[in-house]
Amino acid sequence: MQRRHLFRQWSRLAAALAWQQLFATPAQAQVELPPWTTSANVFSLGVASGEPRPDSVVLWTRLAPVPSMVDGGMPARPIPVIWEVAHDEQFLRIARSGTTQALPERIHALHLEVDGLTPGRRYFYRFMAAGQVSPIGRTRTAPEPQSYPQRLRMALASCQHYEAGHFTLHREIAQADLDLVLFVGDYIYDTEMPGLNRVRQHPHVFPRRESDYTLEDYRLHHASYKLDADLQASHAAHPWLLVWDDHEVMNDYTAEQSPEVPDKDAFLKIRAAAYRAYFEHLPISPRRMPVGAAMPLRDRWEWGQLAELWTVDTRQHRDAAACQKDALMGGQALWRCAELGAESRSMLGPKQENWLGDTLLASTRAWKFIAQSTQVCPGGLRTPLGRVYHADGWDAFPKARQRLLEAIGQPRIQNVVFLGGDVHRHVAAQLRLDPLDRQTPVVANEIVTSSLSSRGLSEFLSSWMRASNPDLLHLRSDQRGYVILDVTPQRMVAEFRATPHPVMPQSQTQVQARFALEAGSLDLRRL
Repeated sequence: MQRRHLFRQWSRLAAALAWQQLFATPAQAQVELPPWTTSANVFSLGVASGEPRPDSVVLWTRLAPVPSMVDGGMPARPIPVIWEVAHDEQFLRIARSGTTQALPERIHALHLEVDGLTPGRRYFYRFMAAGQVSPIGRTRTAPEPQSYPQRLRMALASCQHYEAGHFTLHREIAQADLDLVLFVGDYIYDTEMPGLNRVRQHPHVFPRRESDYTLEDYRLHHASYKLDADLQASHAAHPWLLVWDDHEVMNDYTAEQSPEVPDKDAFLKIRAAAYRAYFEHLPISPRRMPVGAAMPLRDRWEWGQLAELWTVDTRQHRDAAACQKDALMGGQALWRCAELGAESRSMLGPKQENWLGDTLLASTRAWKFIAQSTQVCPGGLRTPLGRVYHADGWDAFPKARQRLLEAIGQPRIQNVVFLGGDVHRHVAAQLRLDPLDRQTPVVANEIVTSSLSSRGLSEFLSSWMRASNPDLLHLRSDQRGYVILDVTPQRMVAEFRATPHPVMPQSQTQVQARFALEAGSLDLRRL
């Protein structure tokens, strides 16, 4: 049945091409080329979907029979691709279909924003090109905006260093009953691990000098990650929403600056290459295609009247790192840094700060989830000579954090939960009106996922952090994992799943902790 259907589709494509050639001008007819085929797997990087709206989703694939080559082993010409979205896995009831061109200038990657779909429905999709059929992907649309869905299930994940462990946890995520995957940063890592700590080696390795990074390097690196079968399965099973952190570009970069590439113009050229490769390899709307070193990332996503999600960019617009000349631990820690108290310092940039505050206030959804890349709750270490702060997180932007929490707490916006990653630890926390003053009231809560593979803090540092920050209700950094968020009109349950480091092919997660938050309450409690 599938083969006969494929023959019918290819016949349709051939007829369309013949029709175009019949009515083409002589100049157009001269450039018509015979169909291109290959015996190698043209869909070697899998398929993916993302950005679910009530009537649309984004579908992604990239044609790459030789993914170890920068051009994927593709010819320097457009390749016709048939796509189908169906109600059933056998593709007997087609909902939407069409033909498009995979272009060489976009490394034959496709980003299709398929509209005209029914709200709150599960769909199946596939692509056909070069005489081959892609793996089948599964996706879904968001509910109708004015509807009252009874459930939203999300996986919260972050930080997948290829060399630190296998992507086995993506296999679990693929098999889970979910509506979407929320990935909050460090999709790739530009850095290598020391040999003794390396579980496996990057198929592609960046140059030793960060100033030598190129678009080709980022493209090859993304492709090497996408070859992982478990990561492919996770993408094919659920629609994804994504935000980025630093390693998609370069460790600890801030807006237009990098500690590794001091020259601003040189770094912006690298950032433009990194953003372009990021866009090319992920299920992101074509409306987000980067222009130079800029790419629009922030957005809002509604799940009927049950929930609203904000995807927030904490990298592209933040102010430069403070007190770097006096920083400890290679720039990772700050102590006695007066610059941190500057009112003007921002993690999000003024425009994004105002947008987030205004749209939070206007939201009518029951639950409000703010997805950003790191931990909002203070995590500094108390010492006899004063607190030591993490230089690359919200602790380095205390006034910006306070402004954001005041925008939630002063008008008493209910059911706000921050979702983050980056710090390689599972965290459940309370967020106060002034996070540095325990006399002020709790106004929101926070769930942070551990890394999928990257190493965490030592138990000594974790214990010190817990003792220094009483609003951290749960903190464990010795295990890798992800979080399942189960949201109903009555409550949210966060299930922290974890497995020992390093993650191996046979690793399985177990429940590390579970926390619940009742609607209308600020009491995040352990189950």
